[in-house]
Amino acid sequence: MFFFLISCLSFLLVSQSLFLHPFVLWVKGWPKNEMNVFPVGYGVGLSQLLLEFIRKRSLVKMSAPMGLKRKCIQKVENIEEVKGFSILDLPELALEGILSRLSPASLCNMAGVCRDLRERCRSNHLWEPRLKAKWGKVIGPAAYREWQWTVTMNNETGVLDGCKANGWLRSLSCIWQFSWLRLRPEINKGGKSGQPSDSVMAWYLTLESGKFWFPAQVYNRERGHVGFMLSCYDAELSYDSKTDTFKARYPPHGHRKIVVEEGVQWDRLRAPPVDTPAHDLHPSVCLNALCPGDHVEIQWRRNKEFPYGWWYGVVGHSDYCDRDSRHCQCHLDDTVILEFNQYTPGSRWRRAAINRKDHHEEGNEDEGFYGGIRKLQTNEEILTWKQLWPSETLE
Repeated sequence: MFFFLISCLSFLLVSQSLFLHPFVLWVKGWPKNEMNVFPVGYGVGLSQLLLEFIRKRSLVKMSAPMGLKRKCIQKVENIEEVKGFSILDLPELALEGILSRLSPASLCNMAGVCRDLRERCRSNHLWEPRLKAKWGKVIGPAAYREWQWTVTMNNETGVLDGCKANGWLRSLSCIWQFSWLRLRPEINKGGKSGQPSDSVMAWYLTLESGKFWFPAQVYNRERGHVGFMLSCYDAELSYDSKTDTFKARYPPHGHRKIVVEEGVQWDRLRAPPVDTPAHDLHPSVCLNALCPGDHVEIQWRRNKEFPYGWWYGVVGHSDYCDRDSRHCQCHLDDTVILEFNQYTPGSRWRRAAINRKDHHEEGNEDEGFYGGIRKLQTNEEILTWKQLWPSETLE
């Protein structure tokens, strides 16, 4: 561009001198009255016009790169300023507040950013409230013992569900096929710096995976079969994250095969309220305190080969009581009357009598066997049973 400008200027200067000299000589021969028809300074004005045009164009082209350069420098400075800031530079309280508000999926993604955030995002105090919020009503001590046993077996064998353990997160990535669990490969290396596999985060992700079966109880098993209305039976559960439901696996009843029920909703599940195996008699410590109107659950099974289920009932009055609370003496009787009002009056399942003083399994092959009793202590438990009440009275 510089050489072009020099060439143009040289051409204009030479052309101006050549053009003006013969033009002036030629004009001198014109009559004076015609001199104003064609101005003598025409060549000078043309050259000045061209020079002005070239000068302006040069200034525009020179100013554009300068402005662009200035903007680029400003952008680079801004980028450098942003790169110099890290979320770890926030105050401790602010950082903890941010992490405590993240979803489990976001916490897993955040753990793949860097080593410092990895340690923070796996802390038990961040995962304990999330575990309680989602799984607190479903998992109990029995489920946790099952989890601990699984962790112990995995640590002894060094294999977790067919995947070699190279740090606990590498094992998790083999099991849980979630996009938000696929952390950066460089973060997964080095098992020594990884979090123990029995951490709360690992416990949470194990439940989410659907590959872990844990003990719990199911209301109205087998999709509310009429033979199990207002009952709650032990089962092994597996979570399906795609449908947000569970698969329930019930223990065999006698010679009956294992029954599997799919699509079990959250509102039909609970953690076992007592730590009594399904085939054992629950110790009834509340018998002496039971009064008419108390809400209870009682163990019942069809025969001695079957496991117990928990059935909802209410303590009733004896036949000779006038049901007046001012004169009622039913709480002093040696016999406790249980009423199952979901059945029609006169049904053989409507009432049952339990010995208060010497309680043991009572019943026969025709009406089944009644086991231990537990009194419902909270309104939440009572409300749950009432919400499951059948739409029609059972016979």
